[in-house]
Amino acid sequence: MDRKKVLYQHGTLAMLVPGLFTGTQTVAELLKHGDTGIGTLTGLNGELIIVDGVCYQANAAGQIRQVDGHELVPFANSHYLQDTLASKIGAVGQDKLWTFLEAQIPSKNLFYGVRLTGTFKKVKTRAVKEQTKPFPTLKQTASQQQEFSRENVDGTVIGYFAPELYGRTAVPGFHLHFLSADHSFGGHILELSSTATKLYLQEFSSLELHLPSENTDFRKKKLSGNLIQEIKDAES
Repeated sequence: MDRKKVLYQHGTLAMLVPGLFTGTQTVAELLKHGDTGIGTLTGLNGELIIVDGVCYQANAAGQIRQVDGHELVPFANSHYLQDTLASKIGAVGQDKLWTFLEAQIPSKNLFYGVRLTGTFKKVKTRAVKEQTKPFPTLKQTASQQQEFSRENVDGTVIGYFAPELYGRTAVPGFHLHFLSADHSFGGHILELSSTATKLYLQEFSSLELHLPSENTDFRKKKLSGNLIQEIKDAES
């Protein structure tokens, strides 16, 4: 199998909705399946951005640090980078940029790796404060997230486009994280506008889903309700 065509995922977004935030895979293991990706740490602690095989965390204090291999993730994606230039983007505002990005996706029924590099007019991010047991629901963590913004910032957007069909597995549509070129700013993207950037896409023919089969809470938890809508509400 061509690993460049495989998107690896540990856990599902639906698991996070009721508060299954316990880390169940090490970052070292995650990096065996790719050199690029996103995710979060135990307790929904911050936002992970994997670039060039190095995992960084943007935390709720607004800090960026390199993550150790022994740290654990409840949910994360990784893949081996082999994307291609899809478009050069000039000065485009928030609303038009999202519309433009969606129009560049060749098939809405496939997963894509998404990478943007260059200078961004404005980036607004968030990072969730580390949660402790008993864990709240994903929706309840929104009140404990911190938001940050930068203007005229150089950096990289890393993330994915997921089909609506797989809405309980991943975030339907775009799920993107940011890391500035100087590694001083990042997080889950809430707002994004371009000054001069490049869009790269990587199409996947396989989704390799790894589940935390040895975790008792996951094995016993009943996942019900409108999970897709709750995921969308929490991620927006």
